[in-house]
Amino acid sequence: MSRYQEAGVDVNAGYELVTRIKEEVASTKQPGVLEGLGSFGGLFDLGELKIKHPVLVSGTDGVGTKLLIAQKADKHETIGIDCVAMCVNDIVAQGAKPLFFLDYIATGHNDPKKMAAIVKGVANGCRQAKVALIGGETAEMPDMYAVEEYDLAGCATGVVEKSQLLTNEKPQAGDILIGLPSSGLHSNGFSLVRQILFKDNELKLSDKPTIFNGRSIEQVLLEPTRIYVKSLLPLLDAAIVNGISHITGGGLIENLPRMFSENLQAQIKFDSWPVLPIFEYLKEQGNLSDADCLEAFNMGLGMVIAVSPANLERAKDILTSEKEEFYVVGELAARPVDSEKISFK
Repeated sequence: MSRYQEAGVDVNAGYELVTRIKEEVASTKQPGVLEGLGSFGGLFDLGELKIKHPVLVSGTDGVGTKLLIAQKADKHETIGIDCVAMCVNDIVAQGAKPLFFLDYIATGHNDPKKMAAIVKGVANGCRQAKVALIGGETAEMPDMYAVEEYDLAGCATGVVEKSQLLTNEKPQAGDILIGLPSSGLHSNGFSLVRQILFKDNELKLSDKPTIFNGRSIEQVLLEPTRIYVKSLLPLLDAAIVNGISHITGGGLIENLPRMFSENLQAQIKFDSWPVLPIFEYLKEQGNLSDADCLEAFNMGLGMVIAVSPANLERAKDILTSEKEEFYVVGELAARPVDSEKISFK
């Protein structure tokens, strides 16, 4: 055994991990990717894209304390999808097409089988988003993390023609707001979720509340974050979108106003989309107010899109052709003096 292994770091486990994930990484390759796994940096040839005035849009994120649920359940195959989704959904919200992704896993002990399961989820997310997994890092840090612990983060980069970049100046009064459904909690609010379910109510991951229709708490909580790239790119290609809001941490209250300027207000019809059972359950078990829920959770909407009334039917047609569910959830209006940027009816 080497002195490095005696210190708790097994480089041979790292080599084994690279071998295990090669095929998964290769399955994400996209036009423009140069070199392969094992280089010092990931390379992408922007010249392949034939864009006149390219603007690069980058986003980085992690999975938050949802990781604690995955580790407690010993289920690691889907958490990587969450990591990709959190990054690429932010990028497409700026009007950009995601191009490539890099991941970072820090752990107390490099178990190649477990790490490979995580990367398999990352590769799955990359395939869903049609982005290339061009690099990453697995850091074994035995004194920083416990043996079974790990953290996961990622970074994605996309590109958009400068004239098509979505800024908060594009949405206008009268624009219609279209909501796309979430798959559940996605990757936000889990500190509150864990407090309510496991500390206040002492529930178990294996419990199956009636409202979940046969699914366990574990299954509901680990439902992967939806990736909206496939549904949104045709709308962006048609140049009929004025704004997009990715509903992440802070819920509708914080994220929706990021899409438009200070002189506008989003007027939302609260009963215009179905609220998923997980949110109803958390509201009941945690004795939460509507305001609590709207500030912490997506409440069933993962994305909200602003389109002009003239483009509404075309947007609906494109979403239908992409087999994407959607709801007309409100509109933008001139913001009344001394009022909030979002109101609920």
